[in-house]
Amino acid sequence: MELKETIENRRSIRKYQVMDVPDILIEDLIDCARLAPSAKNRQPWEFLVIRGETKNKIADIMLEDELATRQTTDTDLIEKKSSVPTTARVIREAPVLILVFKEYNENWTTGDTLSIGGAVEHICLRATDMGLGSLWIRDTVYTQKEIAKLVEEEKELICAISIGYPNQDPHQRPRKELNEILKWHE
Repeated sequence: MELKETIENRRSIRKYQVMDVPDILIEDLIDCARLAPSAKNRQPWEFLVIRGETKNKIADIMLEDELATRQTTDTDLIEKKSSVPTTARVIREAPVLILVFKEYNENWTTGDTLSIGGAVEHICLRATDMGLGSLWIRDTVYTQKEIAKLVEEEKELICAISIGYPNQDPHQRPRKELNEILKWHE
């Protein structure tokens, strides 16, 4: 697949086939992430591949927190976490969950986070190129410390990515037109 075609065909996949993804394909995804550009070449990322019962425990942690949130009167917080049940279902259904960590370092928060975004995008594009589906997951932010503790990781959890063979073919969601986002200045 050509790069532009891969970019055009990438979709957020929320339904997966019941089929394991071979380790060699996961290693290929992480190898592509390793090649992403990073601020000052810090390469701040660390990837932890999760399968099986631990993956399901992560979903449970997220659901327990979301359930506790529903007991509050903070409607903004409840709305922010409204996608958590769907995300937890995706995590359970996907055969692979990749957790993305970085060192705690306040001096590099923005640069490291942007760099990790590039690495995650490399994973998502390579997954599409290989016929795999992926979902870049932000909802782990609400329970990042609890998830890190579960997997005995002392780094900051930035996000997660579900990986598997897609069991859906979603249409592209609406995108802004180029003239809505592009400005020229001389």
